[in-house]
Amino acid sequence: MGFNGHDPRLIIFDLDGTLVDSRRDLANSANHLLADYRRPPLDDQVVIAMVGEGARTLVARVMQTGGATGDVDQALARFLDIYDGKLVDHTHLYPGVADGLARLASRLPLGVLTNKPQVHTDRLLAHFDLDRFFCGVIGGDTVLGRKPDPAGLHSLARTAGVDVAEALMVGDSWVDVDTARRAGARVCFADYGFGQAPPGGLLDGEARVGSFGALVSMIE
Repeated sequence: MGFNGHDPRLIIFDLDGTLVDSRRDLANSANHLLADYRRPPLDDQVVIAMVGEGARTLVARVMQTGGATGDVDQALARFLDIYDGKLVDHTHLYPGVADGLARLASRLPLGVLTNKPQVHTDRLLAHFDLDRFFCGVIGGDTVLGRKPDPAGLHSLARTAGVDVAEALMVGDSWVDVDTARRAGARVCFADYGFGQAPPGGLLDGEARVGSFGALVSMIE
């Protein structure tokens, strides 16, 4: 495969934009929140551009952009309640994810590191029967903090008994890339997702894939 001459011993995945396409449900939930504040909806793509740094940051951005005023923490609680009811209305796996994870899990340990709240992360993985593939799953509201803080990545590496330098972080956002760099892990950017690429681009030795199947092929 060619990740600096040898294969990774652990793969850690982002969730939204990497394993699942959750754009429509996130956008619908954000616009439902704005409707509660009697504000007009935002374009779906405007909302999606705000995703990636945790639910509270998303809510704060949606309220500011949508012209809603009020306590952000109260709005966050309302948003999480709304999203809980819309979690799997339209969200679906990216092509090749289910079969690809099964193939990868037979070769090496896998984990999930996301800024999505833990309860929604666990529900999504269980809904799609993916939770059985992972040795560890860390959401964005745990004591380990949110990406790009590398604490969650380090924790998953310890759980798997793997040196973090031999872990590969796969994600569709600059947040994932920055997390891996801070941890000293390897990077694979999921170009098929909906996140924002690193402003300065990828560095030498950092991989990029256009589909989940392409990632599986590289590993195998």
